[in-house]
Amino acid sequence: MHKDMKFNQTQDINGPILFVDDEENILEIAVEFFQHKGYSVITANNGVEALNVLSSEKVVCCFTDINMPEMDGLELAEEIRKIDNTIPVIIMTGYPSLENSIRTLKNGVVDFLIKPVNLNQMEVCVQRVLRERKLFIKNILLSKEVEGKERLEKLNKELVYKLEELQTLNKIMADLSAINNTTDIFRLIVEITIDLTKADESKFFVINESEHIPFEVSSSFSESYLKTLPQNPKEPFSPIDHRFQQTIIETIADEIPLLVSENKNVDSNDNDNLSLMIVPLKIQEKVFGVLTASMKKGLKRFTDKELYYLSFMTQRAAYAIENLALYEHINRGLMTTLKAFVKAIEARDPYTKEHSNRVTEIAIAIGKQVGCSDEEIDILKISGPLHDIGKIGIRDEILLKPGRLTEDEFEKIKEHPDIGADIIGQLGMWDEHQQIIRHHHERFDGTGYPSKLKREEIPRLARIVSVADSYDAMASDRAYRKKMDPLKILAIMADCSGTQFDPEYVDAFLALYHEGKIS
Repeated sequence: MHKDMKFNQTQDINGPILFVDDEENILEIAVEFFQHKGYSVITANNGVEALNVLSSEKVVCCFTDINMPEMDGLELAEEIRKIDNTIPVIIMTGYPSLENSIRTLKNGVVDFLIKPVNLNQMEVCVQRVLRERKLFIKNILLSKEVEGKERLEKLNKELVYKLEELQTLNKIMADLSAINNTTDIFRLIVEITIDLTKADESKFFVINESEHIPFEVSSSFSESYLKTLPQNPKEPFSPIDHRFQQTIIETIADEIPLLVSENKNVDSNDNDNLSLMIVPLKIQEKVFGVLTASMKKGLKRFTDKELYYLSFMTQRAAYAIENLALYEHINRGLMTTLKAFVKAIEARDPYTKEHSNRVTEIAIAIGKQVGCSDEEIDILKISGPLHDIGKIGIRDEILLKPGRLTEDEFEKIKEHPDIGADIIGQLGMWDEHQQIIRHHHERFDGTGYPSKLKREEIPRLARIVSVADSYDAMASDRAYRKKMDPLKILAIMADCSGTQFDPEYVDAFLALYHEGKIS
């Protein structure tokens, strides 16, 4: 038994489900649905409340959001694992990332659902994890009762098999959750297929709706099989595809995964010996595509377990594709609204027109210069244009004042980072974007605003935007002054390195400027 496990033999495996989320409407919907289905439900608004519940209630399953005040979902999962690692934890998030996916595996999370979550999908998830928990607990109870080394070894093997299976499924979920476009999903599932099943070849086909004919969009080959091919393996429809194209079409029509093997000559090592899996991928109850895996040489055959893995993977891929489409639709509408806010600010102050776009371009250039990840660059692409959105809450007589601001007026101006971060928060943007907007006027020496953060306390991307914002402000005409001489600006930037700005990002900016990449 795991040394951290706290297990009560009288524990009820049909106890309540715990839902943890700081959004009351989500909790209300979940309670109404699952109580109607006959489940007992307990709710909490954050991780701290959830731990209080667990001190007095024996829950059988926990659904939790990631981003919550006081204690987030991943911290809660770790605490639950310490208290009772037989309680399955399912993470729900609207903004998946590779970092969070990896952390869920480390914290023992058994599933990872992307918001908005389908309630029927949640019930299926509950039924699955409770079945697995029941088996897990049963194995533990049996291991306490058995006598003799053989019985214990057998139970341990079963448990190891279940844990390995869970790790495999978790890896599939983590890999797919980290993808942010459909092309990469197609590429990833054929690569995972080769890795999981040791197939010679895997292909993914999208279905032509009008003709119901599959056309290949992605393929992958094992290294050993590639060495046997005399011709270019990327040519569409290799001989195996022609032989079984009708079988693929029939499988699509039946909408059921298929495993088929041919053994024309058991002594042969050529294409007469074939094992093939065909798994439809359905979106909104319609077959969108089909995943195939084939072994063309040798006597090895696919198993039902491998067919199950591919079926699970195509289901997760379908969820990912649906969520990407939904997120892209929502995000396009949200970004249109936010950009309209920015345009409204620029219309009020013609001196700052296109300022946000220039700041974004400079910040991205600095980010690439210092080795920011693709994910960080994407955050800058969204946060840069919005960094001054809070100025929409500042009165015109202050924002457009041509002379020096009074102390009270400057205090009002200093409110715009908090106003902007709060606007973004209300619209459901990620924490990283809020942090950039809230802290882009902090100073490296701790004398900035609104929070007087210093050095590494200031979010990294906010430090980058600060450099870009200050440069463009000095290099642009403003209501209270004309733009400054370029040499004077560069001197000021250098002088403020280590006081107002992070020296690393000033050095990167100056290098880009002298290379002519910033004008």
